[in-house]
Amino acid sequence: IGLFGASTGAAAALVAAADEPRVAAVVSRGGRPDLAGDALPRVQAPTLLIVGGLDYGVIELNRDAQQLLRCRSRLDIVPGATHLFEEPGTLDSVVERATLWFDEYLGAAPDVADA
Repeated sequence: IGLFGASTGAAAALVAAADEPRVAAVVSRGGRPDLAGDALPRVQAPTLLIVGGLDYGVIELNRDAQQLLRCRSRLDIVPGATHLFEEPGTLDSVVERATLWFDEYLGAAPDVADA
């Protein structure tokens, strides 16, 4: 199981991951993982935190939350992106980063031509 949460939904994804051992990977996009509070140290699934480079307050909230995670985690900052990733190419960068993370921890999906 892979979970993807955006904005405050990132906290919900992390709380769910803390309570469900079958979750194998989590991606947070522009999220507020800090709102997961006491659940953060219980998350076991590798967690990718993606934040816009121009989303200054949220960058710090993600750094603080990452310090509480006891699982493998990475904070990726997308240059030139604001909170909603509306700038050209920034959402594509999120998709690429999330796909690589899920491929690594969930296994690559078969190519459509192979299916």
